[in-house]
Amino acid sequence: MPKASPSNSKKLRRQEAEALILSAAEKVFAEAGFGGATMQLIADVAGLPKANLHYYFPTKELLYRQVVQNIFEIWLQAADVFDQAEGPEEGIGAYIDAKMEISRRHPNGSKVWASEVMHGAPVIQDYLETTLTDWTNGRITVIERWISEGRMAPIDPRHLLYMLWATTQHYADFGHQIETLNGSAPLSDAQWEAAKNNIKTIILRGIGALPTA
Repeated sequence: MPKASPSNSKKLRRQEAEALILSAAEKVFAEAGFGGATMQLIADVAGLPKANLHYYFPTKELLYRQVVQNIFEIWLQAADVFDQAEGPEEGIGAYIDAKMEISRRHPNGSKVWASEVMHGAPVIQDYLETTLTDWTNGRITVIERWISEGRMAPIDPRHLLYMLWATTQHYADFGHQIETLNGSAPLSDAQWEAAKNNIKTIILRGIGALPTA
């Protein structure tokens, strides 16, 4: 088996270090917010010297923006199903599945985003005004096409998107509340599947993309 070249080994080490730092930062920012988090605390959680953090991320703001960008890019990838789907049942259904899985696997990233926005987006306002606005307008166009084709009820696409975000991200942002109401236990695999199926049924029937029972 050929050995990895020195440059590839260095690149791999860098990727591993950055992933470790970002995972720790996501947790610390979710728990302490941007103001309460420190580079030293993030280094401690990552199990790395503070100097290593500054080598990869010179400032706390740069690290924070990368954490926010990561969760946003994951959300954007989940939305690819809109462009590829034939209609709302497939597109919105798959989007709900994807967003629920993100809430399950990346709860801290979702909490960081929610906290930032609730505080007026002091660090990522440019994201909201550019990337998020462009993405939202693109999905509105798709939903309006489905409405014009008679595939769903004539509703305001913007409020549908708000509802989708609020519902799916609730399972991350209010995970502690859900666990408490679930007998102080995380949702099981079967419960996550049931949650996804119920959300899809409620929303898709509500917008006329599924026949009523």
